[in-house]
Amino acid sequence: MLSAKTALITGSTSGIGLGIALALAQNGARVMLNGFGDVEGALAQARRHDPGAIHDGADMSQPEQIEAMVRRCEAELGSCDILVNNAGIQHVAPIPEFAPERWDAIIAINLSSAFHAMRAALPGMQRRNWGRVLNVASVHGLVASVNKSAYVAAKHGIVGLTKVAALENATTGVTVNAICPGWVLTPLVQKQVDARALAESVDNDEAKRRLLAEKQPSLQFTTPEQLAALAVFLCSPAADNIRGTAINVDGGWLAQ
Repeated sequence: MLSAKTALITGSTSGIGLGIALALAQNGARVMLNGFGDVEGALAQARRHDPGAIHDGADMSQPEQIEAMVRRCEAELGSCDILVNNAGIQHVAPIPEFAPERWDAIIAINLSSAFHAMRAALPGMQRRNWGRVLNVASVHGLVASVNKSAYVAAKHGIVGLTKVAALENATTGVTVNAICPGWVLTPLVQKQVDARALAESVDNDEAKRRLLAEKQPSLQFTTPEQLAALAVFLCSPAADNIRGTAINVDGGWLAQ
């Protein structure tokens, strides 16, 4: 389905980003990964489906590195048809105790990086009259939780940015949408599970159950594979007129 397309996925060496990258590659797209951690392991997985998969180590807090990454994608893969803004970090604390440098880092990586990547990639999509921008937001782009001021602010910003970009491209072949997961068992969330298990003196399974029970009525984690399948759908012709949406995949979190 995507055999003539190229995709750049930020924050894609693990978790949701890697899941989306693999699904796009399985459907024929050429992919550029980005992120830290187990780069070689992620590339090895991607190259099972796209032997030409490449990685760029751009720091998503640095606008000039983000633009250089998009330009490299265009130069080495031929274009940047699909942009998945997934990179994100987290820090949890009440506002009076929230370190300003933590706030700045979260806003830079979780929100501003998406703007800088879109600013670089959209002109090429507009020239070709086809493109897909998928912004991985969060249910926290639609509702708040305590102690997550920067994350919630950034994700709300991502949803707003998505709507603006979708309207600016409404009469073109470029669509922009946001995916808003609830709890997904990524390395980021596993850290919260581990911290909870330690703080409440329970095992990991009980810590997971308690975490889910607070917000997610299904009592099931959404999987990266489910989000990846949604991403593939949003890149398909069936999604040509899905524009500016924030699709929550949250086990009923927002329905409460």
